[in-house]
Amino acid sequence: AVVSTQSTGNLNRQFLFRSWDVTKMKSDTACNAVKEMNPDINVTSHQNRVGPETEKIYTDSFFADLNGVANALDNVDARSYMDRRCVYYKLPLLESGTLGTKGNVQVVLPHITESYSSSQDPPEKTIPMCTLKNFPNAIEHTIQWARDQFEGLFTKTAENNHKFITEPKFLEKQKSGGALMSILEGLRKDLSTERPTDFTDCIRWARLLFEDNFHNTIAQLLYNFPSDQKTSSGALFWSGPKRCPTAIEFDANNSEHLDFIVAAANLRAFNFSIPTNRNRDFIKGHVSKVTVPPFKPRSGVKIAVTEAEAENMNNDDESDSEKASVILEELNAKMDELRSLNIQVADFEKDDDTNFHMDFITACSNARAASYRIAPANKHKTKLIAGKIIPAIATTTAVVAGLVSIEMYKMIQGLKDVEKYKNAFLNLALPFFAFSEPILAPKNKYYDVEWTLWDRYDIKGDITLQELLDIFENEHKLEISMLSQGVCMLYAFFMPADKRRERCGMKISELVELVTKKKLPAHKRALVLEICCNDSEGEDVDTPYINYSLP
Repeated sequence: AVVSTQSTGNLNRQFLFRSWDVTKMKSDTACNAVKEMNPDINVTSHQNRVGPETEKIYTDSFFADLNGVANALDNVDARSYMDRRCVYYKLPLLESGTLGTKGNVQVVLPHITESYSSSQDPPEKTIPMCTLKNFPNAIEHTIQWARDQFEGLFTKTAENNHKFITEPKFLEKQKSGGALMSILEGLRKDLSTERPTDFTDCIRWARLLFEDNFHNTIAQLLYNFPSDQKTSSGALFWSGPKRCPTAIEFDANNSEHLDFIVAAANLRAFNFSIPTNRNRDFIKGHVSKVTVPPFKPRSGVKIAVTEAEAENMNNDDESDSEKASVILEELNAKMDELRSLNIQVADFEKDDDTNFHMDFITACSNARAASYRIAPANKHKTKLIAGKIIPAIATTTAVVAGLVSIEMYKMIQGLKDVEKYKNAFLNLALPFFAFSEPILAPKNKYYDVEWTLWDRYDIKGDITLQELLDIFENEHKLEISMLSQGVCMLYAFFMPADKRRERCGMKISELVELVTKKKLPAHKRALVLEICCNDSEGEDVDTPYINYSLP
């Protein structure tokens, strides 16, 4: 299940997506791509976040139909949640991840190996890139988004402009299709239709960039996904970590808005070797005069499309080829004029306070943060965060995907010998590759009973608390001293005698509803009960949890 849409910035590190997939749901696009490879495969795409809030969708019946799980997640919380689900339903799990040049693969086998959560990962010091490109909910996300804006606008585009003018075979080195068209359209904008000749042109460009980034794009997003939008399963689209944004109206008297214009205009001027201007009053006066075209949401922009529509988009090669020829002819006609241009590339340098690099990233990040109701960050904090972000690398992704696939073949074959499986750890920068057998699940023991994280007590039927206490005392020779469900204490030896007596006579389901003050959801078929126990000598012992099946 994927709740994010594809963006241009991460096309270079995700293999199933192409330029025509931008703005579409990743899960739908991936589903269509896989079906195109193998029409006989049965794949269903979902657009829900997998977590406690969607357990009414991903129920016991859903997990009962699975043979295993392969994770492709970008944060520890989501990984830990899916790990708990797999342990509970006793499903094999292939866990993997990348961080720059580093990658890992972990194989989790029911009743054999430890789980993902058995060992604690070090705290995440960097933000995974796939999170940053989706719906932001933290300032770190908007800062990296602003970094991508900087690289795309003032570094990569400027490099393309310079190479087109100075390297006759530059375009021949580019692959055909959407990537080439994107480069050509960028060249036409920068070197022909939108080429600045003075600083006021740079101000106008910056003002239109603000409108596109913080008003038009958000308005289009809300047109596709209104604030009350629901997924195919009935859940609210804008829920959980997804914050519903608001389109920003530009205000020249807003210092943060003007900060963006000042930085963007000066960087644009630098790219084209136009004298810069730091006079805020001058810039404010001119930006107020810029005519901004009214925005109309485009009904043709779709987040999810049919296979037929995707095929139509794929079959536009001829028209793209004709369009490319027209653009190239237009640019070549101006080549003598273009050769006189001095294109400068803005290579990111966070420690130079005079180059507008951090000014742009700070203003850009905070404008996006304002749209998503995220607390802004000052220039110093932005610099600290921006300097620590590690970009994803397609090569690492490819290696990890291949290693996961190898382990998946073994699982499909039903291999039970742990020696046949391999966990992997790699760092392409060194290079370093290490493979090891998955670690066996640690064994615990009380009396002569050995158990692992995969074991539990299965109790069926709605019984009273007293009956549950008696079962453990008579069958397991254990005294339950405390019993809890989630964060709610159901029973404890230190409770007042009257309360203990009252609760002991209640059915477990009634007791849970009493303590939580909530009705048990209709989809809930079992409760996980945590217990603390004493043995016959009164010593604390570690035990598995109780899986309490509801009638």
